[in-house]
Amino acid sequence: MKTGRDIYSAVKRQVRNVGGRTGLAGLGMPGLKARLRAMSCLVGTVCIATGADGWAQAATPDQTQQQATKRVATAPKHTAAAKPATTTAAAKPAGVVDHQGPEEIHVASSRHANDGGGGMMRLETAPHAVQTVSKQFIEMRNPTSTALDLVKNLPSMNVTTPDPSGMEGGQIQTRGLTDLDMGLMLDGAPAAAAKYLNEDIDSENLESVEVTPGSAGTDLPVMSAAGGVLSERSHTASHKFGGMTDFSYGTNNMSREFIRLESGDIGNTGVRSFFSFSNTHSRSWMGSGINSRKHIDFGLQKDWANGSNARLFVSWNYEDFTIDAYPDSQAFEAYKHNGTGYGRNSDPTSDNYWKNNNDHWNQIFLTAPIHVVLPAKFTFDLQPYFSFGQGWDGSPGNGTPYVSPSGTTANGSPYWDVKQGQNNSTAYFLENEARQVGVVAKMGRHLDKHNYLSFGYWYENNQTIQNYPTSSTMANGADPSPNWPSYQQTGYGTTGVNAGYELHALFIQDTAKYFNDKLQIHAGFKFVMSDAWDKGWTSNPNTGSWVYGKNGTASGRMGANTTEPLPQLSIGYTFNDHHQIYINAEGDYREPSATDLGWLDPQYSKMLKNQYSIKEELGYRYHDKYVMFDLSLFNYNVTNRLMDTYIGANQYMPIEAGNQTMRGFDAMIATRPFHGFSPYASFEYLHATQDSNVTDPNSGITYAAKGKQAIMAPRIMANFGLTYKYKGFFANGSLHYTGPQSVALDNSERIPGYVTDTLSLGYHFKPFMYAKSPTFRLNFTNLTGSIVRTGAMGAIYHGGQQGGSTYPVFYGAANGRLAEGNSFMVEPRFTMTGTVSTSF
Repeated sequence: MKTGRDIYSAVKRQVRNVGGRTGLAGLGMPGLKARLRAMSCLVGTVCIATGADGWAQAATPDQTQQQATKRVATAPKHTAAAKPATTTAAAKPAGVVDHQGPEEIHVASSRHANDGGGGMMRLETAPHAVQTVSKQFIEMRNPTSTALDLVKNLPSMNVTTPDPSGMEGGQIQTRGLTDLDMGLMLDGAPAAAAKYLNEDIDSENLESVEVTPGSAGTDLPVMSAAGGVLSERSHTASHKFGGMTDFSYGTNNMSREFIRLESGDIGNTGVRSFFSFSNTHSRSWMGSGINSRKHIDFGLQKDWANGSNARLFVSWNYEDFTIDAYPDSQAFEAYKHNGTGYGRNSDPTSDNYWKNNNDHWNQIFLTAPIHVVLPAKFTFDLQPYFSFGQGWDGSPGNGTPYVSPSGTTANGSPYWDVKQGQNNSTAYFLENEARQVGVVAKMGRHLDKHNYLSFGYWYENNQTIQNYPTSSTMANGADPSPNWPSYQQTGYGTTGVNAGYELHALFIQDTAKYFNDKLQIHAGFKFVMSDAWDKGWTSNPNTGSWVYGKNGTASGRMGANTTEPLPQLSIGYTFNDHHQIYINAEGDYREPSATDLGWLDPQYSKMLKNQYSIKEELGYRYHDKYVMFDLSLFNYNVTNRLMDTYIGANQYMPIEAGNQTMRGFDAMIATRPFHGFSPYASFEYLHATQDSNVTDPNSGITYAAKGKQAIMAPRIMANFGLTYKYKGFFANGSLHYTGPQSVALDNSERIPGYVTDTLSLGYHFKPFMYAKSPTFRLNFTNLTGSIVRTGAMGAIYHGGQQGGSTYPVFYGAANGRLAEGNSFMVEPRFTMTGTVSTSF
């Protein structure tokens, strides 16, 4: 590869040759010095950019995002220099023109050069499947959108969200797996679970959301990545002082305010930062309930001239929202055909009163990646991360009798209208601590011009401390804080668990590029060692109040030490500027998370086994200046599948669901803008089968599941999107189709296919005073008002009533009607949100 000095010398020789003279005399011609200075400036710009790309590749050799730029050298029109009066000027060779004034170099860039379909697809070069939505698309969507809302139209993703205001997250189905099988990342650090993904970052501070459905980087701190990785990338602080703000108002009395302030470069320190705050308020879309969210993001960045950099991202989130009542098939059909709602109500005497079905949560997230360029072609990366959450879910806990399977009480009232009896109580899931702390340390070296080798160590400690106290309900029907001693009930004692794991992992990987980088080979190996535990305790019922761990006794313990080898090999070859093929194979595992273990009673449960997956991919990509196309064929074999079954009130129970095989393909196609239009389409075919029968350990019943369609694995998914831009106007519409799917392991319950849709309209106005980019946009969801079930809340063994000795799901109160089959998320009704925004 030529250095900047080589290119500089070549430019000097070319300029001299054009002048028809050799040696230093060639530089004496009028105008040539100015031209040489201008061309040298341009070469320097190119070299700097090239060097920066090289440094970035040294820091993250697997990174696929490249920012494309156009650099155009233009010269203003000038008059020709006058000939000297005393001498006859030598004839100038053709193409050489003298100029009187200085020449200028204009450098322009486009951050959308790699986008297709209006940002719904991005040009990729990694030797594995990558599906990305970029900032161009994000900026058209509703500011309340979470990362889940943004990736709904990727071919491998089926996303279900219960709340149009974005406060309750959602769930993912991907290639026959779920978000519990995925690594969810923010700036390379583990993020919150999909149902709470909005806790870590606001959408305005998202630069891109990338999904690698069949692959996880060897050096990523992910414990569960059989379903791949969803990676969010946060906003990079600006070099200039300023900021942006927006205000949104919409359906369900939703209001949201957001502001971000940019410090710009702070003196000569090279440090820059941003700070943002948002406040969201909305009503529940069905029934009664008020939801609120407050959120802060803070980012700090420092760059050094040699390519080293350090970043810090911190966020704080507080939420207080109504826990939804998710319907079973009977409640859904009653709503669809009769308009009978199943949401919370405003009757303080009812077990379904919204103020006695609440979630309160505080969350802190921090990551601080550091990249250091060392002498002798060495690099060092260090990424510490930390998250801490604390809060509780409350739901009625009095002894209301079970309602009949017909959905009515003895007096004929619907099950969500059950009245509270005397001695009203509230039952809690109280999480005193949900803590995750870890660090990845990696050393790398460029062995030669082809190979970059790195090796490192990953440590993580994850723990949950949770218990299940009971308090007296307040006189107004609302739930008090479970920490208020005057309301605490301890007559039956309080049980709880301390569950988690400590993980150590070693990894090594090499990335090689040959034939002018046309051939890419990545090989890696990670070895994970984990110590998991689940410790139970019971409080003393005679103390009058309880404090976790202070007045209780041990009530059981279980644990396991496990090791898992995780190999990876991927090869990609680019034939020319348009065609690429790749293959990828790797092993991934999932061990029970701290939260999974927290739901198991160590006195009576057994430790769950680890899940292991073997995955293969074969892919092809094509692109030109008009079209992008991506095809990925995949094959998964999963042993000892882990799943969660929903038991109500935002609580789950992990189960072992046997073995599973998934085969299929993903296809995406998009165009770059053509007369303002940018269409996008994607399709997935999935053949997923259950490879073994499954046994319910509680009842001992074995269900015939072998050979049947895997649960929550629709055979067909399709998406279509269209973006249009003309001057300041922009619009984006999308359609998503999910085919029929099984929602019970033995296929005894199924739901039909469905269609969802979104529409975005907006206009960018010209700058006005301090408003640099005044914009107004409207965002619509569910334009047709469809009433459809978009996905199951979890897995069940068999359809029918879920009571007895299996896993009961309750409605209304903790002792409300038992679910008839699975529970579902339902597409929220039609919503419209208007947003006014600008940078300043």
